[in-house]
Amino acid sequence: MRSETGIHVAIIMDGNGRWAERRGLPRVAGHRAGVVTVQRVVEHALDTCISRLTLYTFSSDNWRRPSAEVQSIFWLLRAFLRLETERMLRRGVRLQFVGRRDRLPPVVLRAMESAEAVTAAGTRLLVNVAIDYSSRHAIARAALDATNSISCVSAEFFRSGLAGVLSAETRDVDLLIRTGGEKRLSDFLLWESAYAELFFTDRMWPEFDESDLNDALREFSHRQRRYGGLPEIVTKPVSAASAG
Repeated sequence: MRSETGIHVAIIMDGNGRWAERRGLPRVAGHRAGVVTVQRVVEHALDTCISRLTLYTFSSDNWRRPSAEVQSIFWLLRAFLRLETERMLRRGVRLQFVGRRDRLPPVVLRAMESAEAVTAAGTRLLVNVAIDYSSRHAIARAALDATNSISCVSAEFFRSGLAGVLSAETRDVDLLIRTGGEKRLSDFLLWESAYAELFFTDRMWPEFDESDLNDALREFSHRQRRYGGLPEIVTKPVSAASAG
């Protein structure tokens, strides 16, 4: 199954609001355009070496944004699930949501749980949607849980604690992409990205397309991964054929 052999790509989808503002549009227009990019990237990922794709959709810090913008993001998420869940099922995509669930509106939570159930058998691509996600919160909670089993604390034990907020099936990140020109991790997958290769682009998320993803994968394929030891040349192709 591909999910055991492909790479894990995580994306900080930044720049929706700025993309809209530069065009004299409301910020929600940028989030709407960003949803189209998600559809495009997920579809293209099926033809690449990616087996896991984690998308930073809504961070725990995003609750600080105006209520109208937050509600529009949740509305767009529900619309996306209503339109895309069946297609993901047909395409062999498994959809999972990671992060806190206790603060989400019930109607949003029900839509998420339904999408997870419908796509549970997908084996071609695992898509994690990070919503109300904070890596610091995940680490702190795992540390708190570890205090109850202090005699067996280890990296693997700690990782299992993080699975409560992320996913037991989400391994370390191989490639982390951030759009929008910023160069920081913004509390995203800090533990899982300890040895991730980082790729930053000035392209705003609504502008990001298949060729941009190919560029990131191509650069990744030439990186030397050392993990503290001798270099390891990445040899995974961008796609089964060539992404040229």
